[in-house]
Amino acid sequence: MCRVIRPARPADAPLIALHRYPAGADAADRPVYAAWVAEALERGVYLGFLAVADGGEVVAGAGLILLEWGPTRGDPQPYRARVVNVWTHPDFRRRGLARELVTRCLQAARERGISRVSLGTSEMGRALYEGLGFQASGTELTLRL
Repeated sequence: MCRVIRPARPADAPLIALHRYPAGADAADRPVYAAWVAEALERGVYLGFLAVADGGEVVAGAGLILLEWGPTRGDPQPYRARVVNVWTHPDFRRRGLARELVTRCLQAARERGISRVSLGTSEMGRALYEGLGFQASGTELTLRL
């Protein structure tokens, strides 16, 4: 059973990096990401939430990156946000933890006046995010330099 949901702390950064890069092939990327997360948590540009089971084990997590975007047409708010690192231990899936954690991320964005939030998803997570009101956007293009 999940006992508590708490904010992420800089000391949680290695665990958050493991959630982001769970595959052994990605292990080399974890330390760099963990260092960034720890620093971003301290600066307040990464907000994370973790679900902790009765035994003290973190069983789910989600994060929100605050992005200084600049005002845009129709949106004077200079910040945007991106939901990242949504992860639930397989034994704790289908219990509403991811929904609760993402909802907390969205509430944190609202409290800061942020009106636009994005995320990337897998097919497994799509129904959850659509149920929270996220819609697909066909206007984004990316280029890797």
